Amino acid sequence: MPTPSDRGVPPDGPPIEPIRVLRPRRTDALAELMKDLPPRAAVGYESFALPGPQAATEDATEELPPVRDDHDRARRSRDLPRGRMPGLPRAAVAAAVTAAAVIGFGCALLLADRGESTAAAAPRPSATVSEAPTPTPTASGATDPDGPGTLRQGDSGPEVSDLQERLRHIPNVYDNGSTDGTYDTTLTEAVARFQLWYGIRGDEDGVYGDDTRRDLESRTGG
Repeated sequence: MPTPSDRGVPPDGPPIEPIRVLRPRRTDALAELMKDLPPRAAVGYESFALPGPQAATEDATEELPPVRDDHDRARRSRDLPRGRMPGLPRAAVAAAVTAAAVIGFGCALLLADRGESTAAAAPRPSATVSEAPTPTPTASGATDPDGPGTLRQGDSGPEVSDLQERLRHIPNVYDNGSTDGTYDTTLTEAVARFQLWYGIRGDEDGVYGDDTRRDLESRTGG
């Protein structure tokens, strides 16, 4: 197919028309096969008349007894109200419940009597028991877990007065507190407040031990 050298310029020769190609369908072979098939016989349906209803006589009709199966029995048992059993009168049920209650009460009494007899037969401890030795009092400083010189509620003396004076120098801990030398509840609360605010954990709350003494003296001048 010649192409023009310049676009927009028509060629010199006649224009080329598009060619349509028709391909025949291959139906001849299918038609030949259909001719070879034998003709199908017509299918017919046989018709017959239905018998009419027969007139039943009362002599030939017999009533069958009802059939009761397990399913019907289970359904009837579910339909019964709770607390009632078929075939048993209420008096029998009440008598059975009363007998069971009496038997249970009697068994409880027997068990209680047996327990009391067992407790009575147990040997009693003898009255002559050696008394535990009385611990001898020792110095509080030697056995005190917070160290020697520990002060706690109930103590008094010049050391308590010194503690009160030092706590008064700490802001908002023991303001205008007493300095009478008595370790009372107010002083215990002041010591516990000082331990909480300054993170002292070596001593008990409200007890003036070695750790609390060391920290307080370092802040108030030893």
